[in-house]
Amino acid sequence: MKAALYCRVSTADQNPANQELELRKACESHNWNVQEVYTDVISGAKSKRPALDRLMEAVKNGDIDVICAWDVSRLGRSLQHLISLLADIHGSNVDLYLHQQKINTTTPSGKAMFSMMGVFAEFERSMISERVLAGLERAKADGKRLGRPPVLEPMVIEKIRTLRAQGLSARKVAKQTGVSHHSVLRLCA
Repeated sequence: MKAALYCRVSTADQNPANQELELRKACESHNWNVQEVYTDVISGAKSKRPALDRLMEAVKNGDIDVICAWDVSRLGRSLQHLISLLADIHGSNVDLYLHQQKINTTTPSGKAMFSMMGVFAEFERSMISERVLAGLERAKADGKRLGRPPVLEPMVIEKIRTLRAQGLSARKVAKQTGVSHHSVLRLCA
């Protein structure tokens, strides 16, 4: 199997060589061929990381079969970013080896663990969605206006309503006020 190593440290004071050394040993024990080592010196909270972006490009191109990382925190610290990353990896039929967690999706038990991670990730996405919807409902109940602010001046809206009340068609009102007839219909509904 073609392996890619991903090593990341947060600061220039730290050395990713220890991660690389242990990952190379793991690849050797699994008879995986290390194709390339991708190393970032950047915070894990950053979603845009040069080496990780190049690694994911290699994943999309089918250049590798397995990604090896020291642990899941090296890939990402944000749950949302990690969920997205794992979905991209899984969607490209690339396996994942996480040294510290002993997750290896080239094995049946590793695939099961990876699937459970996906289930929990989906659950978290659902929970976030529910919290957002609950927040929107609460804001509506508090009388807050949601969405884009109206782009028409109140005087224009009043003029539209007055002209419609006088019996003019939506198209004639639209022509006189310079708005679309759909806006006229919506405002006078």
